[in-house]
Amino acid sequence: MKQRILSGAILALFFAAIVLFNQSFPLALNIVVALISVTAVFELVKALGLARKWFLAAPALAAAALVPFCKGNVQFLVYCLFTLLLFSAMLIYHQETTFKEVGMLYSMVVLIPSALQTLVSLRDLSDNHGMFYVLIAVLSAWVADVGAYFAGTFFGKHKLCPNISPKKTIEGAIGGMVVDVVAMLLCGVFFTELYHHGNAQASYLVLFIIGLFGSVLSILGDLSFSLIKRSCHIKDFGQVIPGHGGILDRFDSVIFTAPFVYLLVGFLPLAGA
Repeated sequence: MKQRILSGAILALFFAAIVLFNQSFPLALNIVVALISVTAVFELVKALGLARKWFLAAPALAAAALVPFCKGNVQFLVYCLFTLLLFSAMLIYHQETTFKEVGMLYSMVVLIPSALQTLVSLRDLSDNHGMFYVLIAVLSAWVADVGAYFAGTFFGKHKLCPNISPKKTIEGAIGGMVVDVVAMLLCGVFFTELYHHGNAQASYLVLFIIGLFGSVLSILGDLSFSLIKRSCHIKDFGQVIPGHGGILDRFDSVIFTAPFVYLLVGFLPLAGA
């Protein structure tokens, strides 16, 4: 548990540093998201047993690296080229691969980099408050996970999805939701009163919605990738983060919460001048 907490604290400090240096080096977020995206896709490639099939792995990793730097029509073009390369490889090397492998890889490469890229899109929504949006998207997923972990450890009795993730409990899910809502509201207080001294106002309604539904999406992301791990007969996607496993083990929930926060903030402003 100590190792898990320490690794989580280091990750939180790392993202805090990106926030602090965003104005002087805004490309830092794109680079970090690209590194996370590439590592996550590589972990998935290994889990699917495709690491030695370079003709599938190479286009997947290239797309994962490029998407965080693209948006709009450019991102669409990257995925068009990825589709062309991947299915061409399937036809050329049809005796060495299957459509099932290609289909699984294709869907995950579309999901993972594009979902993580919404962190960059969140930053670009506002010159003044964009990085606050990014932090909220990441924290909502991680706080829900931490809250569910401790609530489940101390109060968990009823299994949530025993066939997919035996340790997850209904009590843990409820605890994660409560902790996430409280944490999001506290972030609003910090943003409004401490950071901007009342000169900018966070929307507590939007933060409440993010905490409520973000925790649900966090569980959905966690369970979805747990099912993938079970189907691949592995415990973790990697060992990059001590106590947590691989990058995908830590960012599986962010992959689901970040797009939700982006869509929500696009309709309901999270912060105002």
